[in-house]
Amino acid sequence: MSDLLQSHLLMCPYCGEVISVLVDCSVTEQSYIEDCEVCCRPIQLRVLVSDEGAAQVTAAHENE
Repeated sequence: MSDLLQSHLLMCPYCGEVISVLVDCSVTEQSYIEDCEVCCRPIQLRVLVSDEGAAQVTAAHENE
């Protein structure tokens, strides 16, 4: 089984910079806001965790 906390790289939908987010894989489906570490704008993160523990993370503008 993989670690419950996984680091993921994704692109900020505002500034386009690659940022790192830490995902809690103990929750199979979640959605939350995290600020971009470069431009500080709020990013809507959606996380789906498979039965094998692999997380799929998508980033969107706050109101999408």
